[in-house]
Amino acid sequence: MTSFDTSPQLNVWRALLALAVVFVMLATTGWTALRHQRHPAPLQASLSAWEHGRIAGHRLPDPQSAPARLARFFASLTEGQRASLARRYPLAVGNMNGAPVQLRYLANRIALGQAREIELERLHDKRLTASGQHQAGRRMNRLEALMHPGRKILAFNPSGPGRVAEVFGDLREAERVSVVVPGVDTDLLTFQRTHREYAAPVGMAESLYAAERDADPTTRTAVIAWADYTAPSGLGMDAATAMRAEDGAHRLDAMLRGLPGKTPVSLFCHSYGSVVCGVAAHGLPDRVTDIAVAGSPGMRVEKASQLRTGARVWAMRDADDWIQDVPNLELGGLGHGADPVAVGFGARVLSAREAKGHAGYFEPGTDSLRNFAEIGVGAYRAVSCAHEDDICRADLSGTTATGRA
Repeated sequence: MTSFDTSPQLNVWRALLALAVVFVMLATTGWTALRHQRHPAPLQASLSAWEHGRIAGHRLPDPQSAPARLARFFASLTEGQRASLARRYPLAVGNMNGAPVQLRYLANRIALGQAREIELERLHDKRLTASGQHQAGRRMNRLEALMHPGRKILAFNPSGPGRVAEVFGDLREAERVSVVVPGVDTDLLTFQRTHREYAAPVGMAESLYAAERDADPTTRTAVIAWADYTAPSGLGMDAATAMRAEDGAHRLDAMLRGLPGKTPVSLFCHSYGSVVCGVAAHGLPDRVTDIAVAGSPGMRVEKASQLRTGARVWAMRDADDWIQDVPNLELGGLGHGADPVAVGFGARVLSAREAKGHAGYFEPGTDSLRNFAEIGVGAYRAVSCAHEDDICRADLSGTTATGRA
């Protein structure tokens, strides 16, 4: 259980939360960022090897090239050459925006296997403490689960707490794509859970994918569980500032620009994930038609218009979500700005009935999930507003599967 996912048990806790957050910010200044900083050695080593590599006598392109440039490079290769690169540089290819998605799935499966072998060695390393061996065993189990047949891993980085992105559906054939952007305490070990499954990225994405098919079985959709950024750990300084969000926003934008096709994309951003989406909003590609936030502490702006995006901005918050007690302010870099569900913010405010707290927005049977699914398939006129005036549906022309209404 994590601090952002756990509902308070005592009413007095909720009453004092706003004050407690301020003290936590001050008490942990500088500590959280330093404590959790990791060096992404394996991925960097793979990228470095790529930079010195060749194929058919020619140098390989800069791995940081624009996705379109990398897509053209891979398209110029034979199937055998592409597979050879995936085997030689699995982490580089598996995380390369612009590489064919099927090749990324292959490369990441190889990288997961290599990472599993490392954790297996650590599990039996007598130099590690019992706690260290236990942690190695947990990571090994998670890596094995990600390697199960049929799983489509779009990104994987084993360094530090670990980063992962997984696809549900067929990205190449999808008519609409949804991206779930989770919040704090998201890493390799929390990417998927058995208990409270819909509070983890995999459960969120699977639930949304199923709900979209229920909402419109005729529209081909794909959903990405995107945990490919270093999320804050707990209610520390990282969660109170935009430092992690700025890096996440850059990575989110790069991933979106590397997706195949030109189909519309909707972002579903939970908790601190909404900070990531807010920071990213102004620079996102035009194919992003919707940004929906749930349980948001703020999007780093005072009004939706300041996001400088052509996408529709939606917001929701369950009545029992403790995030409402966090101060909506931004002062000296601390805090994330105005409340997205406030009338003056300017978002389209959706119903979140039955969501039950901060971690329940993707639970089956909730208004929140149904609303996400309707947005995901482009059925905008079918969403349920938070208020009886139906203002969240104003100026919407109806159901669309190909662009902004």
